[in-house]
Amino acid sequence: MRKFIVSATVALVAAVSFAAPSQAGYYSYGHKPHCFIKKVKSYDYYGNVIIKKIKVCK
Repeated sequence: MRKFIVSATVALVAAVSFAAPSQAGYYSYGHKPHCFIKKVKSYDYYGNVIIKKIKVCK
């Protein structure tokens, strides 16, 4: 019984260690993220307009 529990534990640890790196990246082969430039308008202390361009990827 003890050998069974030890072997089941080793098998479980091996399965989890291989599954964790595959979950790390969600981009598959040939898939490119969709990116666009977002403009954010804000004002400084003196009332001047500041426009920031931010790149957003999904």
